[in-house]
Amino acid sequence: MTTFDRVYLDALGRIYHEGETVQNERTGFSTRAIPGVTYELQPASGFPLLTVRKMFPKFFCAETVWFIAGHKHAGFLQQFTKGWDSFLEADGTVETAYGYRWRHHFGRDQLIELVEHLREEPTSRQGVVIMWDPSDDGLRAPKKKNVPCPFTWTVNIIGGKLNLHVVIRSNDMVLGNPNDTADFALLQAMLAQELAVAVGKLTVSISHAHIYENQFEAVEDILGREVVVHPEIICQLPQHSFQRALEADATLVTELIEMFQCQYNPGAAMKKVQIAL
Repeated sequence: MTTFDRVYLDALGRIYHEGETVQNERTGFSTRAIPGVTYELQPASGFPLLTVRKMFPKFFCAETVWFIAGHKHAGFLQQFTKGWDSFLEADGTVETAYGYRWRHHFGRDQLIELVEHLREEPTSRQGVVIMWDPSDDGLRAPKKKNVPCPFTWTVNIIGGKLNLHVVIRSNDMVLGNPNDTADFALLQAMLAQELAVAVGKLTVSISHAHIYENQFEAVEDILGREVVVHPEIICQLPQHSFQRALEADATLVTELIEMFQCQYNPGAAMKKVQIAL
């Protein structure tokens, strides 16, 4: 068990034991939910890769590189995982792909401008990147296969360390949260490397943190597992990781997977559960 395991299990236990029951009209599933869950991590001291149950580093490693590359076609991602296939349009694209929205959707390259802005003005408090489009997402807009769950993130540099704060409007704490946390920790590490600063605090804020009813058995299993000490996982990026990710370098994904796998000795995989779409 690592620092992140303890943080995660605390949040999961609170939601399971104290959450309110909410019937969701869109998915047809009920959930147990808590509003306003926030946790803080120090990824330089322990990368947030869950060990209490088996995760698959190839998923978040490929996903993060795919985001940074700015693609919305899933072809690159599908070399490593089919995790987004349920959200694909007929042409093989994800209409609301996070990285595409960072890089292209709003008429400017938010990701590159963020890096250049912080090079020029490292004390800036305006390092904001968004993926929620208020002209087309949510409220009374036509329903989509997917709308961004993490909808904005901010970066600042304080004391020579790059801090990242991600805000998530809705988070499936069983299937989504562990991968989302790892995604943004890996993104944070790549940005820090590119800007030649240390990795600072990662803050994750969730407006609606929930567990679906069809996940309760799996959650009971996870919460009841024996505590097994696991060394903290350290993220040691290959050189020029950010630049290689911009180029959708598939060998970078392989190197990242190998870097995590050689440190990783997790518990058993969770019982498979249906994703709520």
